[in-house]
Amino acid sequence: MDIKRVAIDAVTETIVMTVVHMDYKGQVAKRINEKMPLATVKGFRKGAVPKDLVEKQYGKGIKQEEVQKVVDLALERFVQSERLNLLGTPLVKVNEDFSWDTEELVFEYEIGLVPNFELDLEAKNDIVKYVVSADDKLIEGQVERIQKQFGTAIPQEVVAADSDVTGTFTNEEKGINNATTIAADLFKDKATWDKFIGKKVGDVVTVNTKGLFEDDHQLMDVMKVSHDDVHGLDVDVNFTIEAINTAELAELNQDLFDKLFGAGTVASLEELKAKIKEDAENQFAQQADQKLLADVQDFLIENTKFDLPSEFLKKWLQTVGEKKLSPEEAEVEYARSERGLRFQLIEGRAMASSDIKITFEDLKSFTTRSIKQQMAQFGQTNPTDEEVQGIVARVLSNQDEVKRLSDQVVAEKLLELFKEKANPTTKEVTYEEFIAASYGE
Repeated sequence: MDIKRVAIDAVTETIVMTVVHMDYKGQVAKRINEKMPLATVKGFRKGAVPKDLVEKQYGKGIKQEEVQKVVDLALERFVQSERLNLLGTPLVKVNEDFSWDTEELVFEYEIGLVPNFELDLEAKNDIVKYVVSADDKLIEGQVERIQKQFGTAIPQEVVAADSDVTGTFTNEEKGINNATTIAADLFKDKATWDKFIGKKVGDVVTVNTKGLFEDDHQLMDVMKVSHDDVHGLDVDVNFTIEAINTAELAELNQDLFDKLFGAGTVASLEELKAKIKEDAENQFAQQADQKLLADVQDFLIENTKFDLPSEFLKKWLQTVGEKKLSPEEAEVEYARSERGLRFQLIEGRAMASSDIKITFEDLKSFTTRSIKQQMAQFGQTNPTDEEVQGIVARVLSNQDEVKRLSDQVVAEKLLELFKEKANPTTKEVTYEEFIAASYGE
């Protein structure tokens, strides 16, 4: 057999395989001999069919099967021996003039190659690493929310100025259907809350989304509107009232502090505020890291130049998956996934060049931290090691969870690498300023 590579461009090639009779004749003959005792041809007893008739009836099919086995194995070994780093899998090129009756059988496979490129993690950039602080306004608001949450809800017949109103915002056209609790200070304009005054359970109040809140992004929290739809959204939404309460605020005492954080952890209002600030800024730090990682990804994608075998990949996308894609659908899918593929290649190059590897201990440590954080959110601040490791073992026995957590560990290690290499500019901001920066506004 003769095998060679023919370059189409820097990232696309054709593997040309020429198969001759010697490559498969022995296996075909063996299969024919095995077939003879089982062959059935009209006019002959089973097992007594002449060999030439067996070859005539079954020979072509056996030949095709054996040749394909030879080709598949040779292709696999050739890819390995040439150390070809492929994107997708080889695609057979259809030859309209191909004939199984020729002496030499020529097969062609198109392949897409991972491009060679230079990655400069230390390139000059304008990336910002945000350090988000919890200001007094945010902390005071959280204290009040805690007092309401642990206070006594007093049912009311009608909505008053100080009521908390629970209900559901709906708008069928925009797919809005979200249950929430609202109060007077939620809205930008006092006149909006006046619409609710005097209403009862079961009543429906209609408001318009345009300028409803001080910050349009609140539509994402209150009505679960996507960020793409936030700006300029101008539709009427109905709010169906389901409960009306006023809150008798919980007293800020040791009993409340112990309920929140465990016995003796917090002993005063000042310590409560400090704890709120610490917890909030830890959460903000995670959000800031996510933004930093996204900003670094965008920078590297835009500034690391390489060609992809795009035409090959579009054809390959038509062949994979349960539902075969049309050329038009493959075009759309490729456009949707191209940036992700580019960063996947950049990520792989960054890990290889920095010798970053993921060990089972890395995965176990990350999972342990994640479990402890989740337990703390549900009030389990001091779980035993036995409890935590039991949960960790169950989580890591699930292969889907292992894949998901492994991706997070990779992201965490890459983030630390990018912080070191990209040397972003540090900027301290409030949470409101961070939100504005995150959405480019």
